[in-house]
Amino acid sequence: MHDIRFVRENPAEFDGALKRRKEPPLSATLIELDAARRRSIGEAEEAQALRNRASQEAGQARATGNLTAFEELRAEVSAAKDRISKLEREAEENSRALDDLLMTIPNLPHADVPDGSDESENLEIRRWGNPPEFDFEPLEHFRIAGAAVGLDFESGAKISGSRFVILSGALARLHRVLSQFMVDTHVTANGYTEKWTPVIVREEMMWGTGQLPKFGGESYQLTDGKWLVPTSEVSLTNIASGMIVAEGSLPFRYCAHTQCFRSEAGAAGKDTAGMLRQHQFEKVEMVSVTVPRCSDDEQRRMTRCAEGLLEELELHYRTVSLCTGDLGFGARRTFDIEVWLPGQGKFREISSVSTCGDFQARRMNARYRPADGGHPEFVHTLNGSGLAVGRTLIAILENGQRADGSVALPAALSPYLNGKLMLSPEGDLV
Repeated sequence: MHDIRFVRENPAEFDGALKRRKEPPLSATLIELDAARRRSIGEAEEAQALRNRASQEAGQARATGNLTAFEELRAEVSAAKDRISKLEREAEENSRALDDLLMTIPNLPHADVPDGSDESENLEIRRWGNPPEFDFEPLEHFRIAGAAVGLDFESGAKISGSRFVILSGALARLHRVLSQFMVDTHVTANGYTEKWTPVIVREEMMWGTGQLPKFGGESYQLTDGKWLVPTSEVSLTNIASGMIVAEGSLPFRYCAHTQCFRSEAGAAGKDTAGMLRQHQFEKVEMVSVTVPRCSDDEQRRMTRCAEGLLEELELHYRTVSLCTGDLGFGARRTFDIEVWLPGQGKFREISSVSTCGDFQARRMNARYRPADGGHPEFVHTLNGSGLAVGRTLIAILENGQRADGSVALPAALSPYLNGKLMLSPEGDLV
């Protein structure tokens, strides 16, 4: 959510930033609504002062027996009361209209975000490692013999519909082990506090992190009005909602492994084969809450935490800065980490690390009290995948595949697999 005072004071800058995101200019509309709201509030305060004065004078007139003056003043008090009610309704309506519009406007891009229309214009920042070399045509994950044994798309579809899968045996274990490896690394090496969070949240929590109103069609709502989380960013970030914390207690660094749920509306026909794009999936999420001056450094730190996991898993990746046309609704700047998938012959997103500035904090009223005193200020919030568990599993299967259908597993998982670092063609850990 945007600061209306900033819009009033910097209308050209505000509209210019929206233009970079291919959004129409909105400062004039916002300023007009704000002016109407403030005008109604000011007139209501004037009418209240008039009512108070007339009420006081009416009491004096009655006390002195001047009934004519008393009746005139009483009528003036009544008229003022009606006018106050009308003006307060107008102010409330204008405030609601202003807030409703502000809630639909995306975050303004950081100055160093590259301009562009879509993902093809994202800017590559760096690469790590090299793609594996094969003396055979590499397969997609669901065609690798050792993996296919543990992937049951037919039963998943029978039970829940398309874009669901049942993992079995060694593949289910490997999926579980990956999430444990990620959380353990974040806690022991990266300084995050592990959280176990609900996957059902109240509607205001979805508004707070910006999933609503824009992305309601891409999430699942329950019959009681609550929502299934599309990512634990929603529950982790909202821990700070409505709070005023001491500056010295920041940053908060949280991570959580949860189920995530997305309807994938608008993704019809995309990645329908395999488990790359599912309605139900698991992710380890990182969230940071910090003071504004530290948020840029915090985003770089978070990105390195996610990259470090891929390096431990010996997976070739690249990091890109999303252009304005590919930037998410609530993000000021996003670094996507894309892992190499040999079966597809392309990089695919496995993590997005975003800084939101005070955009989410204003929506959820999350503030801190400066150490040197003064009024509370809005915190900055950041979020990032560390990592998407299913996509990491896909990457390991495709990068480690052998010609006989077996899969070599990363050495970093050895402690979690009792030293067994091979998935046999029959789907067993050996």
